[in-house]
This record gives sequence, structure tokens and C-alpha cells, in this order.
Amino acid sequence: MSGAFRIGDFAWEIPTDYKPGMRVPGVVFADEELFEAASRDKALDQVANVAFLQGIVGKSLAMPDIHWGYGFPIGGVAAFDESSGVVSPGGVGFDISCGVRLLKTGLTEDEVRPGLRDLMATLASNIPRGLGTRGRIHSTQSMLRKVLVRGAREMVGLGYGREEDIEHTERGGTYPGADPARVSERAFERGADQLGTLGSGNHFLEVQVVEKVFMEKEARAFGLHEGQVTVMIHSGSRGFGHQVCTDYLQIMDRVVNRLGWELPDRQLVCAPLGSREADDYLAAMACACNYAIANRQALMHWTRESFERFFNASERSLGLDILFDLSHNVARMEDHQVDGRKRRVCVHRKGATASFPAGHPDVPAAYSEVGQPVLIPGDMGTHSYVLVGTETAMKESFGSTCHGAGRTMSRSKAKKTIRGPELKERLERQGIVVLAGNVKLLAEEAPEAYKDVSRVVDVCQGAGLSSKVAMLRPMGVLKG
Repeated sequence: MSGAFRIGDFAWEIPTDYKPGMRVPGVVFADEELFEAASRDKALDQVANVAFLQGIVGKSLAMPDIHWGYGFPIGGVAAFDESSGVVSPGGVGFDISCGVRLLKTGLTEDEVRPGLRDLMATLASNIPRGLGTRGRIHSTQSMLRKVLVRGAREMVGLGYGREEDIEHTERGGTYPGADPARVSERAFERGADQLGTLGSGNHFLEVQVVEKVFMEKEARAFGLHEGQVTVMIHSGSRGFGHQVCTDYLQIMDRVVNRLGWELPDRQLVCAPLGSREADDYLAAMACACNYAIANRQALMHWTRESFERFFNASERSLGLDILFDLSHNVARMEDHQVDGRKRRVCVHRKGATASFPAGHPDVPAAYSEVGQPVLIPGDMGTHSYVLVGTETAMKESFGSTCHGAGRTMSRSKAKKTIRGPELKERLERQGIVVLAGNVKLLAEEAPEAYKDVSRVVDVCQGAGLSSKVAMLRPMGVLKG
């Protein structure tokens, strides 16, 4: 077994003889400190394990926020040829289409700061949140089926938002290929009452202020300026997506047994692209993506209502416009240049997000001249970032970049070493208002449980995977 070696200021290669059976090398985008952290939690072995899978092309990749996950590392990216490759639920994750939505406002910090605590209380009363929380939307199975097929488009049709919201949402607010017939009854049961809920863990709603702009042209195109208040929403497909993943892990385990495939890790169960099981999973996954996008659409709608109520003004007059909505747990069929020729591949991004450049067909028309917005949330109490996609990402990472800071400490360890009430007091002293359903559980999401998000973002910029446009400072945080 040969060790990994450095191939650039921000990249390390895991050679194919690191583990006999690797079909392609691995590449980890990281500086020395982040690479060492990945080495300690066995995430590098997971990068190598992914390289065993049938039909993988290019390299098995990992972003600088890499850490150990189920099957694929979190921060893992891999592409598989459409005719010889596979799709693996472990390469997407349980929280399918977990993602981030950024809402701009026409307000400044000076206008929001005096009443911030009351504003956060208004948001808390309007936004269902927490583990197992029931939503405000009563979803009949007929309605839910429409949401699973149409995503944000269905929510806008039901009165949750505006038509222009769809234009600033990944994939136009609807993931194609969704088929509710490929979803289990148990998934329907779990998703019936959770539409429009924030969730727990690292999910949040955060009122922020643009502290610094790095790229003026791109910031203008995105409608951002220093001193401007924004709202970031981080949530996913809740119990619905979790059940879809659980169901198809069981189905694909049977596929692997039938085909007699030997895997370095049973969590990498998969099915050949084009097979019935792969097609069924991609159709069910698309349903979960649409559920997640619809979920964030509803959360944004109630955020707008909260601002309207608090400021006694219409949300349009307050400038509450969506900048973008972007997922970071998906598998998608895309066209990429591989070994000098265009190939159709299934790109798995698990804890990684798309980073498409100017002119890419998937970039919304409003941003076509600058590139796709990339939304990177910080951990609680630290900065978040808006970046923009690059041509280099298309060449080096299948158009991908990081999705956040990445954990360095398990939730159980964080709860043992950090006290939630003390963390809340510390954040309050920093001027950050924190409202949480369970203060003790705040410790799970403490800044010290995560990598330094600024360092992670700087590595992505240094490697050319995305470029920093603006830095956002937290003012108020709403947790489950």
C-alpha cells in the first residue's frame, strides 16, 4: 500500500496502489492541516473505496470539508459512465437534496439590529422546526404526489411564493424524472406531515449581514452589497428522503448479491446505470429532491410573512428576493469532458455542491454572465459565504466544490465536551441572538465541532473550484 502524496498547493493524490482494486486514483483538495484531519478519521480510505466502483471515470474526489460518512465520505464527488457505471445511494446520502437557500433583503443591519430579538421570536413562532416536527401544511397523498413531481413549482402554484422564485432555484425548481410510483408507502407516511419544517442537527435559519464583498461585478449580479441583511435557510428532505435512501440501500444490497460483486465496503451497495433498480432509485431520489426544494420554498414563504408582520410592510417592498437555492446531496446525469472527450456521466455529490461557470446551461439566465451562485453555510456563530462557479471546477472536479465547514467532532463527543447553555451565552456576547428548541443540543453544532469554514473556502478558491464573492456574518440563528 502506497501513501498519498501532494500534487499541488491545494491537492493530494491517492494512487491506485493505495488499495489494490482501485480503478482510478483519488484526489483530495486540501491544505496540509485539512488533509491531516481527513487522514485521522479514515475518510481517505473512503475516497479509495469509491474508486473500486464499476465505471468510475476520472478520479474519486473529495472536497476540503471531507469527513467520514456512510459509504462515500461527506465531501465526496465521483462520476460514473452512463453505459458502464453505477449509482450508489451512499454517494448521495440519507438527507437527499439537503441544501441552502439565500434570501436577500433591502434592509441594513442598522435597521434590523434594534429589534433583532423580537424579529427572531417572530420567525420562531412562524417556522416549524426540530426532530420529528409536524408541519403547518396538511399534505394529502394527492397533493404530496404533485409536490414530488413538480417541487417548488407546485408550492408556488399553491400560493407559497412567486413565479420568479423558480427562476433562481437549481434546475428551475423541479428535478426531472421524478416518479412517485417508485417511492414506498413508508416514505409517504414519513413525508406527509413534515413539508415546511426546518429539521434538527445542522439545519438552521439564520439572519445575516453582508460583511465583505470580494468581487464587485459578481456581487452586483447577485444583488449583494456590504451592510445588507440576508436570510439563509439550510434544510433538506426530512424523513421522506431518509426513507428513500433506506429503502434503496436494501434493494441495492440484493442487486450486489445477485451480481456477485465484491465491494470494499458494504455501504457502497449500488446498481448498474440503466438497470431497473438504478432507474427506480433515480426516480425516487428526484422525488426527494423535489420534496426538499418544496420544503425550502415553504420555509422561505413563512420567512417573508414573518418579516411582513414584524416590519408592517409587504415583502416586496422589503426586497425579500431569493438569490439562489442549491442542493448538496444529489446524483445527476451530466455531460463532462473526460480524457479529452465529452461523456455522459452520473455525478454523485455527497456533501458537495455544483459550481458551474458563466455560460453553463444550468446557470440561471440572470447569472449567465458571471456564473452560478455557490452558497456555503458556516457552522453556528461563524461566517457563511457566497461564491461563484468556475471553469476550473469543470476541468478538475466535475463542476463541484465544497458544501460547508465539515465536522471534526461527532455530535456525541461535542455534547460531552461542550455545554449548550454556555455556548448560547458565548454567542450572545458576540451579538448573535440564538433561539433553539433544546438549548442543550446546541453543543452538537458548536463552532469547535467543525473545521474552519473560512479555511475550507480559501482552499476551494486556491484550487480554483469556486471564487469568493461575499462573506456573511450571523446576527440571529434559529435552530430546531
